[in-house]
Amino acid sequence: MYSNRDRTAIAWRRRTRWAIAIGLFLGLGSSVLPGSIPVAVGQEPEADWRRQINPRIVWPRVYEQLPEFPQGNDYIDRETGEVDDKNTLVGRLISYHVFVKNRLPMFRLDWKLTLADYLGANEAIDPENYPGHLDLEENPLAGDRAILSQLNRQEREQLISVLVNIFNPNYNKLVEANSRSTPSREATSTPTRPSGPPPLPKPGDADLLKL
Repeated sequence: MYSNRDRTAIAWRRRTRWAIAIGLFLGLGSSVLPGSIPVAVGQEPEADWRRQINPRIVWPRVYEQLPEFPQGNDYIDRETGEVDDKNTLVGRLISYHVFVKNRLPMFRLDWKLTLADYLGANEAIDPENYPGHLDLEENPLAGDRAILSQLNRQEREQLISVLVNIFNPNYNKLVEANSRSTPSREATSTPTRPSGPPPLPKPGDADLLKL
């Protein structure tokens, strides 16, 4: 679990990324996900961009790029009594990320935090508030956690990359542009020797190595 200091730092970085995202996207323009949402969601007020995201439109694009990724769509719909094959693992993952946790969908760190939730290394997931809980006869949380926990690091990184690039096609260009515009540490500062011993590991640090 993250310490209070870590949570404060994450919240600060998230607010900073909001400001950076707005500036970068306004400068580069937005792409549009056909028939659904403006991908450059950082331009919109928080409540507006969340309303424009439809996971059932986004998740097919993920499976197009990751055809072997588990669908997790064999749950029975409460209303129809039939299998709802449109209620997929990726769709629920997106819903949890955006609507439950209110995290940005176009940054890697936010997706890493979400996957850490599923792995039990970050914030606890409330089963009563999990996507699909009210629509399906069986809460899909346990099954979703089991599937995601079986992924290795490379598979998780691949999933995150696909999600980020769908919501933010300019992500790689922005990273490259930022790296070119940021002077190297060697050119801007003189290395200093630490004044004391290295900090001791905190509880939960080992769990983050799984990500």
